[in-house]
Amino acid sequence: MVTADEIGRIDVFAALSRADRERLARAAADITLQTGEFAAQEGDERALFALLEGRIEAVKAVDGIDRVVGRRQPGDIFGEVPITLGTAFPVGFRAALQSRLIRIEPHDYHAVAAVAPDVAREVGRLAAHRIGGAHGLQGIAADPPPPRAILLGRRQDASCTELRHFLERNQITFRWLTPDAPDAVAQWGGPLPDEADCPAIRLIAGKTVVRPQLRRVAELLGLGTEPAAAEYDAVIVGAGPSGLAAAVYGASEGLRTAVIEREAPGGQAGTSSRIENYLGFPSGVSGDELASRALQQARRLGAEIIVTREITRIDPATRQLHLDGGDVLRARAVILACGVAWRRLPVEGFDRLAGKGVFYGAARSEAPNSHGLDVHIVGAGNSAGQAALYLSTHARSVTILYRGEGLEKSMSRYLIDQLAARPNIDVLLRTEVVAARGDTALEAIDVASSATGETTRLDSGGLFIFIGADAQTSWLPSEIALDRRGYVLTGSDVTAAGVWKLRRDPYLLETSVPGIFACGDVRSGPVKRVAAAVGEGSMAIAFVHQYLKEGETSRESTHDAGSVSPAGV
Repeated sequence: MVTADEIGRIDVFAALSRADRERLARAAADITLQTGEFAAQEGDERALFALLEGRIEAVKAVDGIDRVVGRRQPGDIFGEVPITLGTAFPVGFRAALQSRLIRIEPHDYHAVAAVAPDVAREVGRLAAHRIGGAHGLQGIAADPPPPRAILLGRRQDASCTELRHFLERNQITFRWLTPDAPDAVAQWGGPLPDEADCPAIRLIAGKTVVRPQLRRVAELLGLGTEPAAAEYDAVIVGAGPSGLAAAVYGASEGLRTAVIEREAPGGQAGTSSRIENYLGFPSGVSGDELASRALQQARRLGAEIIVTREITRIDPATRQLHLDGGDVLRARAVILACGVAWRRLPVEGFDRLAGKGVFYGAARSEAPNSHGLDVHIVGAGNSAGQAALYLSTHARSVTILYRGEGLEKSMSRYLIDQLAARPNIDVLLRTEVVAARGDTALEAIDVASSATGETTRLDSGGLFIFIGADAQTSWLPSEIALDRRGYVLTGSDVTAAGVWKLRRDPYLLETSVPGIFACGDVRSGPVKRVAAAVGEGSMAIAFVHQYLKEGETSRESTHDAGSVSPAGV
């Protein structure tokens, strides 16, 4: 856990006030690298790093070989070029020996730069030096783009948590204030709303809304909430990895494509703090980073992303989709990518404290909120392990609670080894949570040990639950066949179930209703990997093309047959 004194040992931050150094310490991630590990790869998204211990080498790939082009010593920063220019890392930064460093996200850096212009000017000067004397970088660093909104609300307010996640996953830059922050009135720009009216959001343009619904926020920020057309080639239900992949491929291949998402893009993967095994990201990628890039790509290629809207009914005969609010869309093909939702635990206090210290999943944005706290994780899969590693860079301690005998059956070996190397991560086996305690926010949890039969109360600043998920299919029509667990049958499983009506075989991802496809976690028997979901999303578009071509051929055949004269029959 980074301290204000350690922040002060970084040259560019040495002149910050004690309060500013403490604020930055709460936001900074504490990272330890072994020799050869990368803090940032060439092409990674911008961030600012500062070296506390060890040595870092700047490396550039030339003809497939990493060549050392610079070095950083304790007290130095790196990442000044991307943080200043808003670009990706032009070189990689690798540990030359075991090193300890801090990572500062762009919005946290700009918050410091706004109150300490000297920091921005020094970072700009270093950036100019690094790239050979380019001009104007100080002005860019000292005048960052303003956030689009200011959010006021308490950390342990479920509505505020939901709103923060909505803004983050829709790539809306915002500043979050808590009512008890010393400078809240100044940053808000006037008297604060009553606490009963929080959360409140103020757009930079001036409009303030208290206790807003997500759709209202989306409308104010110009996010798509209304379909632009009545008919589409492909309508995709859900904007998780598989849905976004289908949107990217559908739009890029000329299909008029719309994605309907009831909350915000990202899906369950958007709550993953780190995905280590996704191809093309050797240093890993967070779920929200992956979703953010996919969302940008889909929009750039022309896919229409409609958020905060829910499909209430699908007419399987006409492929009409009825949205809440009364809108009706006609689709030539439908792709179900509505995913799954975290399974809820029926434990005393969980429902009451959900979003108030009890969380299902753990987005990256939750890590700074656990600064200096003792937090707990329920679950033993890869998602739980990744969350534990990321939370440990901010929390005082992280404890994994698992009712099984060991992590080996459910967690990858590389994660188990990384957990064992972190001194502030502990694992309690044969242990389960039996109650969550607290009046307005989580304060403690009761855990029972099957080994001893004893129940113990532990102070807890956050409980993150990863116990699997269930399909979101209760709204589908009965014509779309499901397996006994509620997942959508596709391909040969439809044939085996005896519910396929056409003479041709169903396509691999086609449901029991021709022209309606399913991909990702909502499909029966998927591979539970983000890469597999992305692959299925792209495959679904290939099958949509085949289905649409089949329909055109059928219409042409019908037209030709109808044009034959009676004398010729």
